[in-house]
Amino acid sequence: MRLGGQVYLERMDPEAWAEALRRERYRAAVFPVNHEADDGIVNAYAHEAAKRDIVLAEVGAWSNPISSDPAARRQAIATCIKQLELAERVGARCCVNIAGSRGEQWDGPHPDNFSDETFALIVDTVREIVDAVKPKRTFYTLETMPWVFPDSADSYLALIRAIDRPGFAVHLDPVNMISSPRTYYRNGEMIRDFFAKLGPYIKNAHAKDIHLSGHLTVQLHEVVPGRGALDYRTFLTELSKLDPDVSLIIEHLSTNEEYREAAAYIRGEAKGLRMDLGS
Repeated sequence: MRLGGQVYLERMDPEAWAEALRRERYRAAVFPVNHEADDGIVNAYAHEAAKRDIVLAEVGAWSNPISSDPAARRQAIATCIKQLELAERVGARCCVNIAGSRGEQWDGPHPDNFSDETFALIVDTVREIVDAVKPKRTFYTLETMPWVFPDSADSYLALIRAIDRPGFAVHLDPVNMISSPRTYYRNGEMIRDFFAKLGPYIKNAHAKDIHLSGHLTVQLHEVVPGRGALDYRTFLTELSKLDPDVSLIIEHLSTNEEYREAAAYIRGEAKGLRMDLGS
């Protein structure tokens, strides 16, 4: 298992980026440029990461390929194809997006998001993206989300079976599947169930945390790892059963200090389980 995160730099270039990751003892990273970058820049980032044994965990394809706006949908699909091509080129473990949304907010809730029609649209969309690239070194994945498919182990497994493409795999964000107090207090059970059903397909995971406040109605807030209730011991135990290069990427934090706090917490939990994450 490889822990990764983001680094904030005054001067961003391939060598400085990779060296900063090494100093933070990260062994995985999100690829920091997109398909519009110059070929030389793309190659330089990939080279500097490889030189320091940093696995490229993911290439982001953040867009809304199931948008109800036909033009926006076509543009998003084109972006996903180009980003998947980039992931294939640099040998990233996956290219990741969310399924999208039928609403105006590309990553937001909508009453049609859980319809049978939307499920079928996601299947057709993913097939179109994967078939355009036919990846051999990487995979197209959908990040688990609370308000669109895939939102659970069962809905992800149903998508895998329906899409039926070897180039489609799994990106796990357990925090995004905690949307009720019942799951919040039993998230270890949810995590174990997810790995039992989808473990062989998991290529990458996100590291966050979640806190349930005491205010009505239900209010769940994303927090720095270690400040919430995510069962990291179960999460790390299950990840450790996968291939050695599976990556766990800390995300959504605002400063280098917060990333260090999160990494220290996760490494501490791993140490308690007699795992070495580069502590």
